Amino acid sequence: MKFCSECGSTVTQCVPPGDNRLRDVCPSCQAIHYQNPKVVVGTVPEWQDKILLCRRAIEPQYGKWTLPAGFMENHETTLQGAARETQEEAGAQIEILHLYTLCNLPHISQVYLMFRARLLSLDFSPGEESLEVALFDEADIPWDNIAFLTVEYTLRQYFADRRKGAFGFHMADIGRREAAASPVPITPEAATSQSQ
Repeated sequence: MKFCSECGSTVTQCVPPGDNRLRDVCPSCQAIHYQNPKVVVGTVPEWQDKILLCRRAIEPQYGKWTLPAGFMENHETTLQGAARETQEEAGAQIEILHLYTLCNLPHISQVYLMFRARLLSLDFSPGEESLEVALFDEADIPWDNIAFLTVEYTLRQYFADRRKGAFGFHMADIGRREAAASPVPITPEAATSQSQ
């Protein structure tokens, strides 16, 4: 951030009194401009044994496949955001079942919340951010062309759970793709120790 959104002055970085992190602070009006993680919400839309995927019409990862997801908007709930993104990207109406995966991406300050959802009909079509949308069974998932590690993690958990016959809740820390680091699942014990 270069300029204060309150008064237009040039901001500086410092640790404000009572804080413990560098923040963008306006020396003129003393406004503190907090930068917080972005929340991405989306769905795993199911139809019988198939999952609806979207092929991206935008960067990053143009032309690759993803689950319908995007940034939450102000004044909406996570469920509303996930349903909106599914409508916008896939033209699909859904019933959300439950929160399925939570993925932390600290290197880009994002948190993904992906919900299992049931397609209400086969009436779907690509939105402005999608080149195409299609249903895939597990054998046909284009694993080499999945756009994001969060989506790959969610899909792999989904199909593993389906084979077991029980869908749980999964949480993982996910690093950069180029680091070739696998997602690190977070167990309930680890989640408890991280929160302390």
